[in-house]
Amino acid sequence: MGMETDRIKAIKWEYPERIPVAVSILPAAWIKHREALDEIVHRHPMIFGEQHAGNRDYDAVSRGTYIEGKHVDVWGCVWSNVKTGMEAIVTEHPVPTREAVRTLEIPAEDDNMPHGFMFLRLADLRGFDEIMVDFGEEPPELQMLIDKVLQYNLVQADRKLKQIKGKEAIVYFGDDLGMQNSLPICPEQWRKYLKPCYMRIFKPFRDAGHYVYMHTDGHILEIIPDLIDCGVRVVNPQVGANGLENLAERCKGKLCVNLDLDRQKFPFWKPEQIDAHVREAVEVLGASEGGLWLNAEIADDVPLDNIEAICSALEKYSAYYQ
Repeated sequence: MGMETDRIKAIKWEYPERIPVAVSILPAAWIKHREALDEIVHRHPMIFGEQHAGNRDYDAVSRGTYIEGKHVDVWGCVWSNVKTGMEAIVTEHPVPTREAVRTLEIPAEDDNMPHGFMFLRLADLRGFDEIMVDFGEEPPELQMLIDKVLQYNLVQADRKLKQIKGKEAIVYFGDDLGMQNSLPICPEQWRKYLKPCYMRIFKPFRDAGHYVYMHTDGHILEIIPDLIDCGVRVVNPQVGANGLENLAERCKGKLCVNLDLDRQKFPFWKPEQIDAHVREAVEVLGASEGGLWLNAEIADDVPLDNIEAICSALEKYSAYYQ
């Protein structure tokens, strides 16, 4: 039984053979650690698959915004990157005024729904401070902007759906909805302005029998039931911003969790603390029936010993319920 089969079984609570696990290595980590990191990857084929010596370009960066410099997306947002291998941030916003919302044109070019396709797109277009004021004052331009972004996303979602081959596919979406300790807007406003957008975007995938996967950084506890209403079958939350027990209370038995292990602590923990963290996540959120995946993201500030500890712990505890 392969990892993808276990992922589907975990979503459906059909007793996967192992807890599905994954390690995402940022380009900056490859650029820094190079052969030493490759040796770790070769030692853990259960996570990374079989590797072939000499095939790795340690300086390769596949996404444009991960390259140092400025980049402009299809909406006209300017992304600035100060370090190749890490993600950029939007520093120039093409809709700085409410008047500009009225004249904003929906792009003709496709963007394939990248991370930040709905809520973060609003902030990228207006600027975070301005969009927060908009949510506070609720001018007509707020709904106008939401409608334009939604209209574009519905076209992109239709393209995405048509590209799916086969049945019961896991369809990945990403949009950070939370901050470190709270939502950026109150739950009532989220339900008023944003929940209808996600419901419309995800509905065709639900109707086609696919599984909607939603990555979202930040604190999202209050809206997890709403994400379920929207058709999300797998949520990818940050443990540090939400807490294990809180996530178990809201998700266990209701929604499959791909837990983002605490990457804010990975640079500082000792290997034994990492092992304990993974074990606790499995004990609190896991079950033999399924409902849990585990994911670890590796940046260039994580020591090699800790990367080894992450991989070893994931391999060990993926078999916890065997």
